[in-house]
Amino acid sequence: MRLSVVHSTRYRYHTLVSRSTQYIRLTPCAVPQQRIVQWRVELPRPCVTMRDAFDNLTHVLTLDQPHEEIRMVARGTVEVPDVDDGEPAGRINPKVFLRSTALTAPDEAIRALVEPMRATVRARPLIGVSDLMSAVLDRLPYRRGLTTAETPAAQAFAAGGGVSQDHAQVFIAACRVLGVPARYVSGYAYSPDREAVASHAWAEAWLANRWVSFDVSNARSAGGGHIKLAVGLDYLDACPVRGVRLGGEGEDLLADAEVSPQA
Repeated sequence: MRLSVVHSTRYRYHTLVSRSTQYIRLTPCAVPQQRIVQWRVELPRPCVTMRDAFDNLTHVLTLDQPHEEIRMVARGTVEVPDVDDGEPAGRINPKVFLRSTALTAPDEAIRALVEPMRATVRARPLIGVSDLMSAVLDRLPYRRGLTTAETPAAQAFAAGGGVSQDHAQVFIAACRVLGVPARYVSGYAYSPDREAVASHAWAEAWLANRWVSFDVSNARSAGGGHIKLAVGLDYLDACPVRGVRLGGEGEDLLADAEVSPQA
């Protein structure tokens, strides 16, 4: 499937920002299961391009003159397969993704959820982790408005609902309790339902020497319409845009992503 993407982001500040730096992960990963046909990231000024600690292509945009707005647009075309066969390890040892973070730290409720699945995960990992995905979605149905980007997995789990970011982080926390390396993935997902959010998050678990995708929100793998942007231990490592600024009290964010099939 060939997918076309237009993703616009605008930050507007209530007072002038003296200086800001944005870390922008808006370029699809160069991995075997997706091919970048064309892609560009439009920014207000030239920037530095680098690979971060998780090998994500990152644009570092520094604005050192007073400003009250930042606009950026990512657009392009990517070919993705109908079926996701998984991804090899790459440069980073999968055991790195056993490490817990503030956003993925499990509590007793998450530990209690996964404990009955431990034997199945040990004997039949793919079946066991697939069962875990179903259990997380059953306990955490898709509901907007209950969480924010700063909500830890345990808090989202206690709230009893969340969005794709929360599903991914609760699933990751649960996998790590079971000794299964798991990582957060940010990207896009095409859906014929135009009300579906195109910006999306899912998870990958290290099973049988491959990274296997689990889109918890949709109870499926990430093939046939998913474009991977970045990976990390949690949302903060892989979010499309993350920055710091000096000044600029108050912030309004307007972001919109459109994903459509291309003939």
